Amino acid sequence: MSLDKFDIAILRALQKNARASLQEVSDAVGLTTSPCWARIKRMEENGVIEGYTVKVNAEKVGRPEQLIVQLTLNKHTDAAITEFTKHLEAIPEVVEAYLVSGDYDYVLRLSVRDTRDYERLLRQKLYKIPGLRHSKSSFVLRSLKATSLPL
Repeated sequence: MSLDKFDIAILRALQKNARASLQEVSDAVGLTTSPCWARIKRMEENGVIEGYTVKVNAEKVGRPEQLIVQLTLNKHTDAAITEFTKHLEAIPEVVEAYLVSGDYDYVLRLSVRDTRDYERLLRQKLYKIPGLRHSKSSFVLRSLKATSLPL
C-alpha cells in the first residue's frame, strides 16, 4: 500500500494522540471527516494501523524497573524457536522480545517491581525454559529516547 502526504499526516496525528476525535484529526491534516475516515479505515484494513494503545507509566503502576536481557538457546531449530516463543508469551513481565542476529539469539525488555521480583522471575520462569543456554541482564538506568515510528 502506498501512502501519500495525507496518509502520513493522519498517522502522525494519531501517533501524537490516538484518542483524537475524527474532527481533530481531519482538522490537523486539512481534510473533511469523510475522506479522513475512509483513509483511516483503509490503513486499518491494510495493516498499516495495527491498533490503538495507551502508554502506561511503569513506575506509577508498580513496575519501575526495566531490564534488557540477552538470551542464547542451545538449538536454533524451528521447533525450538516456536517452543521458546510460547514460553515468552506466557510471561507477562516480558514486554518486548526480538529474535536478533549477533552474539545472542534474543533480546528482551522486561518490566519488574524490583531486583527481588527480577530474581523471582529468573528462577521461576526464565531459567525453567527448556534449551536456554546463557543469559545476560542489564538494568535500565534511564530511558534516553522512546518515540513512535518515524514517518
